[in-house]
Amino acid sequence: MSWHTDDADLREYAAGALAPPRLWSVETHLAACADCRTALGSHVPPAATDLGWARLDAALDAPRPGPVESLLIRLGVADHTARLLAATPLLRGSWLGAVVLTLALAVCVALAASPLMLLATAPLLPLAGVAVSFGPGLDPMYETAVVAPMHTFRLLMVRTVAVLATTTVLSALASLALPSLGLAALGWLLPALALTSTGVALTARLGPVLAPALVGGAWAALVALSRLLASGTPLPFTAEGQGGAAAVAVVATVLLVAARDRFDSGALPGPSLRSSRTLRSAARRLS
Repeated sequence: MSWHTDDADLREYAAGALAPPRLWSVETHLAACADCRTALGSHVPPAATDLGWARLDAALDAPRPGPVESLLIRLGVADHTARLLAATPLLRGSWLGAVVLTLALAVCVALAASPLMLLATAPLLPLAGVAVSFGPGLDPMYETAVVAPMHTFRLLMVRTVAVLATTTVLSALASLALPSLGLAALGWLLPALALTSTGVALTARLGPVLAPALVGGAWAALVALSRLLASGTPLPFTAEGQGGAAAVAVVATVLLVAARDRFDSGALPGPSLRSSRTLRSAARRLS
């Protein structure tokens, strides 16, 4: 360089007191002149330099939000909640693809044979989605999630709402393929709420794998039995059946709220209970 920045300008620049246009000239020069950058360092306290590097390292190492997390943040969801939602397995491409494929196959069978296929399949999707989103061996972040600085019950509710919202939208879109049924094409909605709330309520006692498996099996048996015994619309999709599903959803929700403390007590049954307790203890010691 044929010239260098005046020492007085460097001092003012370091203090944040240098005004344009000299500020622009000095910044442009510093970008190309190593000698002036070194001279600038003599006007900056070492503690401020170390703090600047620490902030830069933190910014570079901070995980970048993905598209789902970024969208949730733009919609006003808190950063930590958006991160938990984005980590929900059902919201990943592979699981969403599986849900879409299942609904597509159910619609094809419904159009070719009987609408019962879609009505019977759609309620199982949120039930399975919650199990995938909060189950040892299924959720790769399960152990990390249960020791997060958030009540386990709240974490479960956040993910359950995310799963319900996602599968409900997809199932509603699938129902549009059956316009001849009218509102009857939404006969899966109340059973979906009943199955999901019952599965989550039983999770407190049976674990996040066995509970949805039993509820899903009971639903499949009920639909099959109703199909065999009824000559017309199977019982779950009649007015009486829909009312029963709504009642089951309400009762299960009440029982779920009553058992909420079991989710935070470390008493959930399941294959990873011991390791979860170990991680909880470690997290408490670190905090």
